[in-house]
Amino acid sequence: MSLQTESTQTAGTAGNGSATSSTATDAEPASSGVVLRTPRITDAARLWQIADESRILDVNSSYAYLLWCRDFAATSVVVESEGRVVGFVTGYVRPEAPGTLFVWQVAVDADQRGRGLGVAMLDWLVSTVTAPGHPAGGAVEALETTVSPDNPASIAMFASLARRRGADMVRSALFEPDIFPDSHAAEDLYHISPIARKTEREHS
Repeated sequence: MSLQTESTQTAGTAGNGSATSSTATDAEPASSGVVLRTPRITDAARLWQIADESRILDVNSSYAYLLWCRDFAATSVVVESEGRVVGFVTGYVRPEAPGTLFVWQVAVDADQRGRGLGVAMLDWLVSTVTAPGHPAGGAVEALETTVSPDNPASIAMFASLARRRGADMVRSALFEPDIFPDSHAAEDLYHISPIARKTEREHS
């Protein structure tokens, strides 16, 4: 997974994940004047640019972002400010665990951090995928992500998400450094459930 938000960054190439962050607390609502929506194919170049300019994320190929915007749009989100995409979250429902949303990359433009956009995207995405009318059928009940042990800010951001939704967060080892072909840090798995708020679960 990869994330990079004003309060968190996580990075990953296709299939790995990591997170880095500055501060992470119970977030305030995102600034007014922003639009949250699912990504379109025409957003792919911008997603690649945001990841590349972060200088922190593991940047995937431009083709990967095109495929993501085509095949996984329903489990991803972009945020627009003044008509321009300034951040994104990519995620997918795990094929072997259809009740689990895996958050892979979260990124926000450097000049947009501090506005609550990262946590706003996460909350929007979780609320969307847990809704009964979502293509996932309202079956998503858990969120997973991976974070490097040396990234307490990202861990705090997901802990904040868990608190806001009255969920438990459990950490376990997943990918050790010797599994990676490069000098990548370990990736611990964080499992958060149930992620639907009580009122959402009552109507599912």
